[in-house]
Amino acid sequence: MPDRNELTEMNGRFAPVEISADISRLPANERRALIRMLQAARIMDGLFLRQVWAGNASLLLDLLGDRTPLGEARLRYFLINKGPWSRLDHNAAFLPGVPEKPAGANYYPAGAAKKEIASWFDSLPPEERSRAMGFYTTVRRDAPDAGGTFTAVAYSMEYQQELALAAGLLREAASATGQPTLRDFLEKRADAFLSNDYYESDLAWMALDSSIEPTIGPYEVYEDEWFNAKAAFEAFIAVRDEAETDKLSKLAGHLQEIEDNLPIEPKYRNPKLGASAPIRVVNEILATGDANHGVQTAAFNLPNDERVIREKGAKRVMLKNVQEAKFRIVLLPIAKAVLSDADRKRVSFDAFFTHILMHELMHGLGPHDIHVGDRKTTVRLQLKETYSAIEEAKADISGLFAFRFLADRNVLDPELMDGVYQTYLASAFRSLRFGINEAHGRGMAVQLNYLLDCGAVRFDSGGTLSVDAGKMHEGVRALTRDIMQLEAEGSYAKARDFLDRMAVLRPEVQKVLDRLDSIPVDIEPVFTTAERLLSGESE
Repeated sequence: MPDRNELTEMNGRFAPVEISADISRLPANERRALIRMLQAARIMDGLFLRQVWAGNASLLLDLLGDRTPLGEARLRYFLINKGPWSRLDHNAAFLPGVPEKPAGANYYPAGAAKKEIASWFDSLPPEERSRAMGFYTTVRRDAPDAGGTFTAVAYSMEYQQELALAAGLLREAASATGQPTLRDFLEKRADAFLSNDYYESDLAWMALDSSIEPTIGPYEVYEDEWFNAKAAFEAFIAVRDEAETDKLSKLAGHLQEIEDNLPIEPKYRNPKLGASAPIRVVNEILATGDANHGVQTAAFNLPNDERVIREKGAKRVMLKNVQEAKFRIVLLPIAKAVLSDADRKRVSFDAFFTHILMHELMHGLGPHDIHVGDRKTTVRLQLKETYSAIEEAKADISGLFAFRFLADRNVLDPELMDGVYQTYLASAFRSLRFGINEAHGRGMAVQLNYLLDCGAVRFDSGGTLSVDAGKMHEGVRALTRDIMQLEAEGSYAKARDFLDRMAVLRPEVQKVLDRLDSIPVDIEPVFTTAERLLSGESE
């Protein structure tokens, strides 16, 4: 196990950064609503800890009672990782006496094998199978002590006490706010916590048009490494940046045009995307649960429910203050160490910010609902645990395709193209440092290896890297085509083979990564605005 010095180094990979937002224009009633949302968001931390591993809660209590320097270092790293496994180190345990990180997290019975669960899923009638594999159920044994058969348990039952408390806080926030769409979402999300039906509240979240932008509930499926089926609890509580949101709102009107020009066979394109695709630029006040462990989220694209996506599209939320912190503290130092002198000068925050936006936009484009033989299914279901890494690679590389497509049509500032590939390349090494056991890092390894193979990225004699812009245009288009074709076919075997070949760290890439040890891997947010509001409420 790591000693105190080693843990200090491991903690040092995360640079503490104040994350704050201007709430001076919020009237008193909206601040009261905001405080209740923050309190509800805190509950997501405890829920996520339970979802990661059944032993997390008792282990956290033990760590809180250890006031030694080693104990404090262990506690900090536990809170960063939301558990006793280091997510940057292939989920290696950093505390004694804990098992290997369960690939199925705590969504499935302890001691059960993946094959057992898969066989049980396959044995169920279609409607029961859909529920058992759904986002919002755990799988338990109906008689645990006797090794009984499996049963699906709704989140509303599994986490009944915590969700009832969170629902009450959201209802108080709804009563305080004077903003109709915010009130509607809060009330419907409170109902969803108790009914386990999130559809109506997801629709209300899509329609949200308010100064406060809350995202709270079970969303992403990364923690379920068996099937990418179960949603983890998280919360982002933020305030909208009106000026930046207005600036980017016009992009939503060009999504169908991008879809119609994707470099894939026309039969795989979606002739009619969801009715809306709102874009929100916000400044984060608090992130909890799955939204605040290890590497921090810079933007997100939700919901994941295909029914909502078909009807309303998906919302893209850009966390501007988080992105600014990452760019300043992590990306600029990486660019200095990794890129040639000429390429380094082209790196810009505007290119970084806009490519992240393109990444989130492209999650909603390309294949989603597909046919395999005569059966209607989804890419997520077909690709199983390979889905997250492949989908992240798709969003990244097709984000570059979309960036150029819009710049060529003057929808985006064409001058941004001068630095987007260089900024992307520096950010590639930022993502690779997350580890290739993590979806974003694994997906980035795929992209970098592909672009190296086609000559779009090359190593210079001094060990730095440069971009060949002409070959980059071709490589981006080719990889976008290959990944989207893979998703459209829905072949799990091809997906596994693709990742086995491409999602690796080659020796020359590892040498570059080794030079970055003195640069923080990511930020550790200190939520000063949230702390001030919550401490004021308790006085």
